[in-house]
Amino acid sequence: MNVWQKSSFSADAGNCVNVASLAHVIKLRESDAPDTVLTVATATLGALIRAVKANPHVR
Repeated sequence: MNVWQKSSFSADAGNCVNVASLAHVIKLRESDAPDTVLTVATATLGALIRAVKANPHVR
């Protein structure tokens, strides 16, 4: 069972990013398209976030 949480960066906007954390994966979806879910391994998402933070000019 997924327990979806609204991203704190979404504020009170109608279109929000929802996140669900499971054992070794993170699931992401947009509130206006809840049937489309991106599932990524926690290690992979962590590596992506670290790379983006380390290279802010590559956005």
